[in-house]
Amino acid sequence: MTRKIKIFDTTLRDGEQSPGASMNTEEKLVITRELLRLKVDVIEAGFPISSPGDFESVRRISELVGDQAVVCALTRAIDKDIDVAADALKYAKRPRIHTGLGVSPSHLRDKLRITEEECIERTIHCVSYAKQYVDDVEFYAEDAGRSDYDFLVRVIQAAVDAGATVVNIPDTTGYSLPWEFGSRIAYLRDNVDGIENVDISVHCHNDLGMATALALSGVVNGATQVECTINGLGERAGNTAMEEVVMAIRMHGEELDAHTDIDSREFVKASKLVSSITGMNVQANKAIVGANAFAHSSGIHQDGVLKERSTYEIIDPADVGAGASQIVLTARSGHAALKHRLEELGFAFDEERLDELYAAFLELADKKKEVYDEDLESLVNEQDRTADALYTLDSLQVSCGYPLTPTATVGLRDREGAVATVCDFGTGPIDAAFKAIDKIVQVKSDLSEFAVMAVTRGIDALGEVTVRITAADGTVFIGRGADGDIIVSAAKAYLNALNRLLSNSR
Repeated sequence: MTRKIKIFDTTLRDGEQSPGASMNTEEKLVITRELLRLKVDVIEAGFPISSPGDFESVRRISELVGDQAVVCALTRAIDKDIDVAADALKYAKRPRIHTGLGVSPSHLRDKLRITEEECIERTIHCVSYAKQYVDDVEFYAEDAGRSDYDFLVRVIQAAVDAGATVVNIPDTTGYSLPWEFGSRIAYLRDNVDGIENVDISVHCHNDLGMATALALSGVVNGATQVECTINGLGERAGNTAMEEVVMAIRMHGEELDAHTDIDSREFVKASKLVSSITGMNVQANKAIVGANAFAHSSGIHQDGVLKERSTYEIIDPADVGAGASQIVLTARSGHAALKHRLEELGFAFDEERLDELYAAFLELADKKKEVYDEDLESLVNEQDRTADALYTLDSLQVSCGYPLTPTATVGLRDREGAVATVCDFGTGPIDAAFKAIDKIVQVKSDLSEFAVMAVTRGIDALGEVTVRITAADGTVFIGRGADGDIIVSAAKAYLNALNRLLSNSR
């Protein structure tokens, strides 16, 4: 048997730190359910001291997960942080407190402004303090990738002696080269007494595009846990992508002496779910889960794949949930066909909700020759976005062209069913529509990003718009909307972002 490598998912914590990728509690619970289907070993649910929302997310995730996985909460090496984390984890059946501090010369000198001896003292104290609450304590040595080897040994030795069950060796800045990072893990394994009795975890960032290579180098040299995120989401250039490291371990299990318990068939679904919720689109050529990961346009490649798939594909698309659809949906398709395809995509709805989706499906199918999987997913997401919205789009009419002044008449429906209709002008039809919406909603924000893309191929494809708005306090909110008319898509996306802003301020 090869070594079991534990998969520690931090999509809900480090992944959420991507600018503009914040998630509310309900969205985190949706992703948590998918992480359980993936069979991850540890879910880092949040940083409880950082906000009431994060505290509530950790608490509710703890209740949801039960004993299916370890639920982990992040803290600094501060007693109050640890107290709050323990409180948030009180319903967890398998709780873990993840505490620590910086260990590199830069962090000690410039951020923490403490000596090496003070760092050792704080390491011992934070681990010992956390052990009062939980048996499972993970210690992180932040910026270990740029730390002094011998000092890092002293810090990790102190953490192990104080009772840490996991020691996390992060390359926080993505600075290291894979072979050097692997040597660092090997050095710790050879020089820290008792380290064989704890898990060695690696947490790598992608600043130089080597996060997966760094993590695998850690595994080769003795790491037993990899910290990662769906789609490689995370601060700056992101974290190690779970789908990449898991499939690399599967492809090279004997060479790495490693395996995981992850159900890789959930990867594509998980990727699309996280992308939809965060608004962070996955590049088409992204490894494992990108739209083109199993696409072939070259005639030579097509000929080879048709004769034998393995000539150009080292992974069976079905192994990561990327199997092709066998049902072509059109306006002539009935309830049964739609239900079957939605179930194949991982969705399950009651009859009332299915009827609502079918009506929307027919409206879309009347405009398109074929309805693709991406169309259905966009349709479901659009329904979800408006389910509990404070305002929904009731009507939109625009006039524009040369030499006309772009004009938009917008009707918004509130939760009580009342419809407010206003008209405004702008430099273009979208600008006019947004100004009209602002007149009704009456909340201050700044549009910081606007992007539109086709959901599927073809001239009749749905247009999906993503917007980012910045509130008066600097908080960024993402909105998405999809429709056959990109002006309607834009209005829906803008309204979706404003609804999030309004919900957050209540």
